[in-house]
Amino acid sequence: MNNNEAVIEEIRRAFAGNEHPGKRFLQGSFEGCEPYDEVGPFEDVEDWRGIGAGFLDGHASALSFFSEAGFRYFLPAYLIADLRGQLQTADPLFHLTHGFSDWTTEVPAGDRTLVLRHGRSAFINPRRYGAMTSYDYARHRLSIFTREEATAIVAYLEFKRDSDPDVIDKTAIDAALQLFWLERTRSAPPARSLEQHIAEKEEYLATIRPEIEEGTSEP
Repeated sequence: MNNNEAVIEEIRRAFAGNEHPGKRFLQGSFEGCEPYDEVGPFEDVEDWRGIGAGFLDGHASALSFFSEAGFRYFLPAYLIADLRGQLQTADPLFHLTHGFSDWTTEVPAGDRTLVLRHGRSAFINPRRYGAMTSYDYARHRLSIFTREEATAIVAYLEFKRDSDPDVIDKTAIDAALQLFWLERTRSAPPARSLEQHIAEKEEYLATIRPEIEEGTSEP
């Protein structure tokens, strides 16, 4: 098994136990028509393992509009297709590394040149999100993954950095690894802790459900 296939197999194992979050919980943004146009087609996809690369490319922007649950469930399909060199437009690497490094662009404005800041320290939209930066948002968005999933993502990032000749911004990968991903492989909750929490929650609800039903029933 070559390194490429080893990383694919690690991704499969790490994400194998995840359940589909349900149609109602796939979409994260509801501003305009584009979020539903991109995410809506995934409502009838019950298993990420069977998605073709053409479908993923046709909805490349879905990675920006998924809810956290949708992003976590469908990301491995994008990662595996990318590792196989099958993607033309979808870019899962960007969504795992954006917000951890800074860069600037210069824009002429009359007799001045404005320097625009992007990335880690840039504010997202101060009128709406106050002092939240891209770094803050990235850490929030990517904290959904378990320790096992984070480990698989690190394997993907390191493979892309070291083995993919088409990767341009290796600096962004290194920054994401150092500022977030490597630490998450050590401190993120393991999958078993999520499973235990869900089981305990279901047990609790099963215990109180008769009391609730009794309290709401008519005399």
